Amino acid sequence: MISMKIYYNHKLKERARSLRKKGTKAEAWLWLCLKGRKVKGYQFTRQKPIGNYIVDFYCSKLRLAIEIDGLSHADKLEYDRKRQRAIEAQGVRFLRFFDDDVKTNLEDVVQVIADWIEKQPEPAKSPLSKKNTLESTKSPLGKGDIGGCGSVSDGG
Repeated sequence: MISMKIYYNHKLKERARSLRKKGTKAEAWLWLCLKGRKVKGYQFTRQKPIGNYIVDFYCSKLRLAIEIDGLSHADKLEYDRKRQRAIEAQGVRFLRFFDDDVKTNLEDVVQVIADWIEKQPEPAKSPLSKKNTLESTKSPLGKGDIGGCGSVSDGG
């Protein structure tokens, strides 16, 4: 894979920092599953500026943006399409999930992300991918594991 530099508007750094501080519950729960290289050994960042936009989660090695769409996106479909096309023009691919899916089916959301990573060509695979890659994370509600953040190995 040819490495292309991802450009971003430096004026968005403060806005991204602010968004990280006041994220949604769904973003917080998914972040618990993504941070610390828990999914297939890949590093994700939150609220990453790309071009003139900010994506919810981003993995630079995979050039993957993950977006969580809440009710506020219902009236912004055209804007979201334009935004996604502009970001994809920089070689970034997208996975999109509804806010409610993250809240009610977190395990399935994380599995979709892990499955997407597995389908990528070998150069995109992490050297850590032979390990158990989803570590146990306690629910912010204190009710055991958050679904999808339990241990999942590459063995199938």
